Amino acid sequence: MKHQSSPFLLSVVLASLAALAPFAIDTYLPAFPTLENDLQGSSLELQQSLTFYLLPYALMTLWHGAISDSIGRITTIKWGLGVFVLASIGCAFAPNIETLWFFRALQGLSGGAGNVVARAMVRDLFEGPQAQRVMATVQMLFGIAPAVAPIIGGLLLGIHWQAIFIFLAIYAALSLWAAMHYLPETMPKEKRLPLSAKQVIKDYRIIFGDKEFNYLVFGLGANFAGFFLYVLASPVFLVKHLGLTEHQFGWMFIPTVCGMVFGSYLAKHAAGKYSQRKVVKAAYAWMAAMAGLNLLICFMLPTNAMYNIVPVALFNIGMALAMPILSLAALEQHPKIRGTAASGQAFIQMLLSTVSAGLIVPLVWYAPSGLALAMAGYLVFSWITIRQANIWRNCL
Repeated sequence: MKHQSSPFLLSVVLASLAALAPFAIDTYLPAFPTLENDLQGSSLELQQSLTFYLLPYALMTLWHGAISDSIGRITTIKWGLGVFVLASIGCAFAPNIETLWFFRALQGLSGGAGNVVARAMVRDLFEGPQAQRVMATVQMLFGIAPAVAPIIGGLLLGIHWQAIFIFLAIYAALSLWAAMHYLPETMPKEKRLPLSAKQVIKDYRIIFGDKEFNYLVFGLGANFAGFFLYVLASPVFLVKHLGLTEHQFGWMFIPTVCGMVFGSYLAKHAAGKYSQRKVVKAAYAWMAAMAGLNLLICFMLPTNAMYNIVPVALFNIGMALAMPILSLAALEQHPKIRGTAASGQAFIQMLLSTVSAGLIVPLVWYAPSGLALAMAGYLVFSWITIRQANIWRNCL
């Protein structure tokens, strides 16, 4: 399917939709200490505001793709981002922690529409190596968000923490405008599927009954969760362990996202030149080396911002190198219900992130070594999973 907009412009708009999720997570992290005081909440209660966002986000991603298969991609984006704008304004004026939890949950219910639909639209619009290159470009631009978001949050905190949530509302509104003006509707009426709970359940039984799909999405999700642990734990990791201030979150986010962007760049240029299997194996070998280095540093050297952050940034090169290949391979498993498959993929990724936010991170943020062990654990789980997939086994 072709459109008058250039592939790069389409990539930018799709990336802006996908980046709404990391912006919603990362921008307010520097404000945690201030929010604790203003909303009379504890560190754990503020940490749970992440869970209140991530759990509804994960659950609703199961529906965004199916809804877009039924009413169209653009209409789904309109509803999702419209509600997100209102929820962000609600967060800005929350008088207490419970109200913040409520509007964060509403953000989670709506914020995934852009991410899920963007994944499906990449495959709607492009094929083969070009799809891999566009997905890598989307991922590269998407990867900038976690670096920029906490820096923006730290600057806006100088005005007031409420300005952070007003910024999220404005960002979502601009992304919605761009999607309506530059993206084509890639789900024409003649291809749309009726929306019913029975049909959705049937589709998910097909998708999650497919072992190959499960291997790919759990492997992909676990790789991301290995890095995302550090994002979720950043208020404790950076401030309490590394001695940085709420205005210095860029010390971690800039290097880690540079790693992600460089990995995406490598993935883009490897498309069509090297077999997907070789690239995936190289990516896992690199991630294993960096996770091992991270463990050695945490257990052998004193805590230091540079020592403890660099291995995480380098890990992201391998994660981002494998991500577009695994993501597209999963979507290829079910081309007729690609929106639903994109939802299933996003759901697993966010489910693992939700488990991290609510259960894993509070158990391992006692020291940098705890986070390093958790990262290595996620990578081992991913490797055990992905080596069962055809994309790995066929290259032996």
